[in-house]
Parts: sequence; C-alpha cells; structure tokens
Amino acid sequence: MRDRDTDGRPRNARPRDEYGRPMPYGSQGVARVPDDYAPSGEQALADARRYLADGLPFNAHEVFEGRWKCAPEAERELWQGLAQICVGLTHLQRGNGRGALTLLSRGAARVQGYGAPYHGVGRAATRLGADSDAAEAIASIMRELPVGGPG
Repeated sequence: MRDRDTDGRPRNARPRDEYGRPMPYGSQGVARVPDDYAPSGEQALADARRYLADGLPFNAHEVFEGRWKCAPEAERELWQGLAQICVGLTHLQRGNGRGALTLLSRGAARVQGYGAPYHGVGRAATRLGADSDAAEAIASIMRELPVGGPG
C-alpha cells in the first residue's frame, strides 16, 4: 500500500539512507527534500550543490526533480537531465556501474542542449566510467555545475 498525504496524494513516508534506498518504517534516515519543494532555478542549483558537497547526490536529484516539476516548459529537459545525472552519481555510490552509465548518459544528452555552462556538466558526466570513484565523480560534476540560475 502506498503512503498518502491528508489530501490522498501519494507520498513516500519511508525513511531513506544516504544513498536514497528505502529503509524500514521507524528507522533513522537522512533528511529528505519535501514532496512539495518548488524552488527557483537559482535556489535549486544552490541546494543541489550543498547536497552534492555533503556526498548526497540522491537528495540533489530530489532538488532537481522539484524544480523540473515547476519549471517553465523550456527548462524542463535541463532539470530532468540534472536529476538523471545525480541519480547516476547515486548508482556509482551504490556500486551499480551499469545503471550509473545509463543515467549519466541520458542526463548528459539532455543538459548539453542548453549550452554553456551546462555543456560542461554533460561533458563531465560522459567522462565518467562504470568504475569511477563516486566521490571524485561528484566533485567533477560540482566543478561544472553553475552557481547562478539557468540563464
């Protein structure tokens, strides 16, 4: 049975570990990004950078997903691509190199269409391999991720 909020909308109430894996109810998990998080582009980049600096790309993915859901149509591919790159980084942390490459590649293809500075994020993602060190991979994406908004 799926968790639901008071309005009946699906919500995942299970705690998650630092790699985004669901934990049993009642466990002490990592703080989650709220389901109703709807940041500006600048706020999404700032929040995602903080999570990445803390080694939490799954949380950064949730930040970008929050922006993707509320962004103007012309930006949605960008935010979806950034979310996919962060899921790819999460797969590296979990030791799933094949899954990491799939998501990193999909995300890179989406963000590169937005030109500089996102082209650099896409290039950094495509340079990663299935056996890349997760911490180094996160650092390489952070070096390319812009500090300001998407413009």
